[in-house]
Amino acid sequence: MHNRLKKEIVLVEGSRVFESWKNPPPPVYMEYFFFNITNVDEVLLGAKPKVQQVGPYTYREYRYKDNVSMVENGTMVSAYNTKSFVFLREKSVGDPAVDIITTVNIPGWAVMNKVKGNFFKSLMVNAMGVEVFTNRTVQGLLWGYEDALLTKVSASQPDVETTFGLMYKKNGSNDGEFVYHTGVNDYMDYGRVETWKGESQLTFWKSDHSNSINGSDGSAFHPLLDKKERIYIFTPDLCRTIYMDFEKDVKVKGIPAYRFTPPRSVLASKVENPDNAGFCVTPQECLGTGLLKVSPCRKGAPVVASFPHFYLGEDKFAEAIDGMSPQREHHQTFLDLNPTTGIIVRANKRAQINILLQRITGFPKTKNLKETIFPVMFLNESVEIDDNSAARVQKLLLISNLVSNFPLFIVGLGVIMLLILIVLLVKARRQKNEVKTKPRTAQTSAEDDTSYSPVSNKDKDDPQNGAYIGLTSKSEQQA
Repeated sequence: MHNRLKKEIVLVEGSRVFESWKNPPPPVYMEYFFFNITNVDEVLLGAKPKVQQVGPYTYREYRYKDNVSMVENGTMVSAYNTKSFVFLREKSVGDPAVDIITTVNIPGWAVMNKVKGNFFKSLMVNAMGVEVFTNRTVQGLLWGYEDALLTKVSASQPDVETTFGLMYKKNGSNDGEFVYHTGVNDYMDYGRVETWKGESQLTFWKSDHSNSINGSDGSAFHPLLDKKERIYIFTPDLCRTIYMDFEKDVKVKGIPAYRFTPPRSVLASKVENPDNAGFCVTPQECLGTGLLKVSPCRKGAPVVASFPHFYLGEDKFAEAIDGMSPQREHHQTFLDLNPTTGIIVRANKRAQINILLQRITGFPKTKNLKETIFPVMFLNESVEIDDNSAARVQKLLLISNLVSNFPLFIVGLGVIMLLILIVLLVKARRQKNEVKTKPRTAQTSAEDDTSYSPVSNKDKDDPQNGAYIGLTSKSEQQA
């Protein structure tokens, strides 16, 4: 049965999983939560930031593989992961086109960090007017708004994008070409990423280990999972590979699953986990456990990634912001995978975008700021297997269990039949012994041994002739 699964679960035309891999049927939801700062003036004077979480603003995420083509004689397949988003008012707290969020002016911080150390450029940016914080609609923060500072900068630098948004150009777009292993040669390679944008290694970080592209893209996992194995996932959003370990057994719609979660070591400091030293491009990029500065792949912007509310991070990061409350239930990232098929039955991908706030020489508005990792937004990308897919998986698991346990059924049936045979033999032996040992009466013995009887008592007692036995049948005697 396992050999059959290995052959069926491959990324080739006609396999059981190919169509669902290209167009996943379960609905995916993307929730966005923003942190609205309520004491801007105090923060500019050096006070502790106070934030209020606002959300969710929920979107239905439609994802499919585009431009799918087989390569390397069918051992690999190339595709683009295209995503589009549709707003769901009934699952949201408000209207993203109306609701205003006060947060960090990310374009302003990107420009200030770009020109810091250059007196003349800093002077020019100050003259253009740069603000530390800004008021924007949720829709603008997500999908883009025209920024006045970027527009002024683009006048002398045409390559500078004048529009900024956290999800700008991500609606209806893709992350570049992926090449995956189909799993034909080895089921353990099913869904594994071979190259991204034509490269098998990243170039953002300082070590080969940090630049490695390992595992899948999070949409497919090999069958016959083991609790002891570590799952690797390459995520372009973080510009790196992360990993997950087994946590516990769970059930989703009657389907057994293994829950895998990222341990603390994934975003640990280089002191806790020396393997992460390569993610420190400079000493300033090493911010501590629970954080990853992704500025090398974000055009130098001081963007810092973490889990929501600094979950699994050092306590000092959550304590530095009034309004942070890390909770495992609400902020943990996890994958629930059926171990037999490797199918995702439930998942929650949670990540937070932060900005490093600190004093920047040449910009007076930042002179009183304390160095702080300021939370801007966190997202929760969730999926749960739909009822039709769950029914198909349950049917497949039932067949798998029946076939896998068929030898046990045969052995069990043989044992039962052997026991029945032994009981019958013992019973027959006892009956035979009872017949042999049972005492007989004189009359019974006579009737059993012969069909004849004496003619009369007189003849029997005749002294001259002795005892005479007449050959007279029983019937005649009775007559």
